[in-house]
Amino acid sequence: MLDRRFVLDNLEAVRKNCDNRGISLDLDRFVALEEERRSLQQKLDELNRAANEIAKSIPKASAEEKPALIEQGKQLRAERAQAEEALQKTAGEADALLWSIPNMSHPESPIGGEDANLEIGRGATPLPHFNFKPKDHVELGEALDLIDLEAGSKVSGHGFYFLKNDAVLLDLALQSFALHFLAKEGFQLVSTPDMARNEILQGTGFVPRGPETQIYSIADSDLSLIATAEITLAGMLSGEILEESALPILLCGLSHCFRTEAGAHGRASRGLYRVHQFTKVEMFAFTTPDASEAMHQRLKGIECSLFDALGIPYRILDIATGDLGAPAYRKYDLEAWMPGRGDGGEFGEVTSTSNCTDYQARRLNIRYRPEGGGRPIHLHMLNGTAVATSRALIAILENYQQPDGTVLVPEVLRPYVGKERITPRT
Repeated sequence: MLDRRFVLDNLEAVRKNCDNRGISLDLDRFVALEEERRSLQQKLDELNRAANEIAKSIPKASAEEKPALIEQGKQLRAERAQAEEALQKTAGEADALLWSIPNMSHPESPIGGEDANLEIGRGATPLPHFNFKPKDHVELGEALDLIDLEAGSKVSGHGFYFLKNDAVLLDLALQSFALHFLAKEGFQLVSTPDMARNEILQGTGFVPRGPETQIYSIADSDLSLIATAEITLAGMLSGEILEESALPILLCGLSHCFRTEAGAHGRASRGLYRVHQFTKVEMFAFTTPDASEAMHQRLKGIECSLFDALGIPYRILDIATGDLGAPAYRKYDLEAWMPGRGDGGEFGEVTSTSNCTDYQARRLNIRYRPEGGGRPIHLHMLNGTAVATSRALIAILENYQQPDGTVLVPEVLRPYVGKERITPRT
């Protein structure tokens, strides 16, 4: 969340930012609630002082004075209880509004909705040129006995799937390749839980329940299945105060991810592109505020290096304000070229990286103690996809398909898969 004082002191900038993000909030109501909160707090403080003075005076009072003082003390306690109840109600409404205000946006982020996302670069691998009509990953997966969507639907419902045979090896190869790559980059490897407490989801900016949620909640508990290891990695340090010398902290999380993907149907979402469960290797960084922009560029660079190494064509998008999630200050997406998607191929998102500044840190109360002394400061938190295996599989199968229906294995994955080519099973 944003700092309360910052919102009050920069109301018009916050209002403009909400407009740019396409979010409608009653910020005037927030200001009124904050004024009411301060007034109620002052009243409560005055009642507490008066009650304390009465309590101190009773033992010193005469027998004739005590009954009136005791009655006055009862009255003050009743007024104090009413003031506390009113303050709690006002503070609760104000806090709910504060938590719903999105992060500020980077001044260079394009303004607008999804159509305003700005292409800022391309990967090292050029778009492929086929001398045959390329198949999509569903056709390839069925022909090579790699993917069984029908069985997945029968067992778990639409949006689930079975990976089979060489697709299992390819999925594990992507995980191993990304983990080894990030270990060399100085990331600490972590295999995270697949569930988290709802307070951790809320702290990272996810909505565990409600009509807009994309989260699977566990009935009769305060737990939900995670949509990304960003949630669990962020939660690892919740409530902690770190030393500045410990920063940056670089984590690489391996987890399953679960998303309801409500209403996400259509040809663009066919097959493995938009599913309810997948495996992801996630990057996460805790930094000082002055280091977060450079770290964001580093995470973007790592994503590019991974997909360049895989030999996948992609473009880089600077995401527009209206397409940012609430916690993100700035976000970059990598969209891989998927030759079998649409009519003649389309780009499809495979990774994203966001600088969330101190937005999540305030909600999770994660701070660091400056080396030069002084009060603890909320640090900055960043996340980035190294590889989401389901979408990476799409890009590999479609870009590496051959005229005879086989699929070459990217060179960097061959040591993990144990073969150079995926062929039909005999």
